Amino acid sequence: MALAIALSRGLDGLNAPAVTVEVHLASGLPVFTLVGLPDTEVKEARDRVRAAIVNSGFEFPAKRITVNLAPADLPKESGRFDLPIALGILAASAQIPAASLAEHEFAGELSLSGALRPVRGALAMALQATGDGKTFILPRASAEEAALTGSDRILAADSLLAVCAHLADRESLAAPAAVNPENGQKSPDLADVRGQQQAKRALEIAAAGGHSLLMIGPPGAGKSMLAARLPGLLPPLDAVRAQSSAAVLSLVGQFQPAGFGLRPFRQPHHTASAVALVGGGNPPRPGEISLAHQGILFLDELPEFDRKVLETLREPLETGRIHIARAARQAEFPAEFQLVAAMNPCPCGHHPAARCRCTPDQISRYRGRLSGPLLDRIDLLIEVPAVPAEQLATAADGEPSAQVRARVVSAMTRQQSRQAVSNARLNTAAIDRHCQPDEAGSLLLQRASAQLGLSARAWHRILKVARTIADLAGSDIIGASHIAEAIQYRRLAHA
Repeated sequence: MALAIALSRGLDGLNAPAVTVEVHLASGLPVFTLVGLPDTEVKEARDRVRAAIVNSGFEFPAKRITVNLAPADLPKESGRFDLPIALGILAASAQIPAASLAEHEFAGELSLSGALRPVRGALAMALQATGDGKTFILPRASAEEAALTGSDRILAADSLLAVCAHLADRESLAAPAAVNPENGQKSPDLADVRGQQQAKRALEIAAAGGHSLLMIGPPGAGKSMLAARLPGLLPPLDAVRAQSSAAVLSLVGQFQPAGFGLRPFRQPHHTASAVALVGGGNPPRPGEISLAHQGILFLDELPEFDRKVLETLREPLETGRIHIARAARQAEFPAEFQLVAAMNPCPCGHHPAARCRCTPDQISRYRGRLSGPLLDRIDLLIEVPAVPAEQLATAADGEPSAQVRARVVSAMTRQQSRQAVSNARLNTAAIDRHCQPDEAGSLLLQRASAQLGLSARAWHRILKVARTIADLAGSDIIGASHIAEAIQYRRLAHA
């Protein structure tokens, strides 16, 4: 037949819309035309497909070949369409049975030899392709990633020739080999941190409730060391959250199947641009806040980030999503990350020690790089002082991460059974329902609000932190002691 149709998937943010690859062969001078809004990578498929077909032992038809990627208004990018284009040409020239194409969807980049190379976004594509009842054929590495959806309709292929043999019923493709995710977080142990009891307590509260945390202290006090140990205090992700996190990482080719279920820990440099941090480009790509989805975003040397870059964090910290709008395209990515940040108390880092030589004006300008609205969105602000020499000389005697994680998991279980989300993600109605303190706690919070000039947002954040403190204590009631501790973690924001 002169016309063949193969099915594939594009990528539009986290969505994977269906793409129909239509191949038509006509008489005339040999020419290969690609239409349907292809980008440069897709246009280059003409040369890859021609060489792959010939080197796989098939005949490349000397005809007028027109390939249409429908719908025409959806931009097509990357080499994922190489495989369906090649199969469409072979089916249209009657070298493979065309009827079998309708039962499958295909994606894969072809090498000149006909071998298949992995593609980005395999997990996102598989989540939608298998939901449509089609069998999805992918390169082996991509198929192992896609198999984490739990579907039995994923097949792995190593070459164009293997796919053609499967479609012709000569040799069946097999499901990808199961990948065993790593057991537990491979994070440094909290027991390695000497001293810093208040910081360890704040880290435990942040882990239990999913709260954002800012640590302020001199260089070498252990701020980065503490942040690196936060993943070890958290349990692995459940299947739904793990798929959500993995799908975003898959979009940029950074997902490893062996790490499925582990919480991402992203640490961008302070020279990162706004596009690198929140996403952007054309087509829109996820930024660090989305790559940290269901995990931790650690911003070291926070005031050294460009202020305009930091201000872009305000909306996703509240909503857990980022909407990227461009003239031609729009995309929305999830961004439910836990923000952990660190900064020095002054430009030289030693304030208020005697060796600090910063003027009050320099200190004010340095701290002024962080806006009030941004600080208002951070739940816990703590000082991390320098560790005394005599404490450094002693053996580490702190609690191991496993012991703290047990309390964190217990508190998280209470939250999930009570409200199905972490305390940090409670909305106003849920705060009124689940975070009301007793009479003594309410009076204490009112007095603190009058003295510190708390905003409504800060009020609600204190209540959410107090709810987490009560959960760690196994208490259903938020008492004055829980409120008092939560207030202590807001003082620096209003100093």
